[in-house]
Amino acid sequence: MEHSNEDQQPTTPTIHLDQFLKLMGLMRTGGQAKVVIQAGEVMVNGEVETRRRRQLRDGDCVSWNGEEIVVEFNGE
Repeated sequence: MEHSNEDQQPTTPTIHLDQFLKLMGLMRTGGQAKVVIQAGEVMVNGEVETRRRRQLRDGDCVSWNGEEIVVEFNGE
């Protein structure tokens, strides 16, 4: 039985919350991101988020320490 590509849904790009904080320059290390996230200091879409591996998607809004950054993926 063959599977066609039409059956596969396109994947939505995601990034983990801790990786995003480092990439945006808000955290220097993954360890720092882990501590800040688990302390409940980071908000995603207006709600406290304590899961450092939270999957962020295009349009999510991340807030920490008075800064607010919207997740935007560029490319195809």
